[in-house]
Amino acid sequence: MAEDATAVAEDGMTIDELARESGMTARNIRAHQSRGLLPAPVVRARTGYYGPEHLARIRLIQDMQAQGFNLKSIERLLEMGAQTGSRGALEFQRALLEPFGSEEPEVVDAEGVSLIFGDPPDRKLIAKAEKIGLLRPIAEETWEVPSPTLLRAGRDLIELGIPLEHAIAVGDSINKHTTAIAKEFVRLFVKDVLQPMRSEDPLTEADLAAAGEAVERLRPLASQAVMASFGVVMTQAVERQLQKELR
Repeated sequence: MAEDATAVAEDGMTIDELARESGMTARNIRAHQSRGLLPAPVVRARTGYYGPEHLARIRLIQDMQAQGFNLKSIERLLEMGAQTGSRGALEFQRALLEPFGSEEPEVVDAEGVSLIFGDPPDRKLIAKAEKIGLLRPIAEETWEVPSPTLLRAGRDLIELGIPLEHAIAVGDSINKHTTAIAKEFVRLFVKDVLQPMRSEDPLTEADLAAAGEAVERLRPLASQAVMASFGVVMTQAVERQLQKELR
């Protein structure tokens, strides 16, 4: 069975055969092709034929989607891979752009937003939430929630009696500080990992593999360092405030 599929792939597959082999619908294959994610097929006798490279590209796209990449990020990755012409460069770029968090984004409509932002929702606060990344508008009266945990934390704060605008202000502060932390980790990586590699001309596949491995090691280290530091400074902040209150 596998040998037959390989033979068909080498001889060329119609779009329906490619769909069966890849598990992707013909409609999605055409959509990916129109976006430039898939190269055009070879046309013979008014029929498009796809080869092993098309099947490999579809499986790469499916793999990246399973890891949390959206189509825009995948498109950018494939563009960069085409520019470099290197499989190692593509894998390195893919490692860089892989989402650091494991949360699955959620989509909410106007009814879901009204549970937090009031009914009718406060449009100024929604705009503020969009600005700091709690919500991302994707269609009319429809938003993507990149971190459902953060949004739920805001809802819990409101249930504790904290005004919505105060909860949003805390979210804004979190966003600013975590952005600064992320920039420091990126600066560290560029200065101490990438720049030494750039001194070697040209970069080898081994260099790119080592850089990709460094990115993978950085992921848990960054999260662990931030959580450990927050635990320490939060304890200290509570102790200082408690001393003030007791006075």
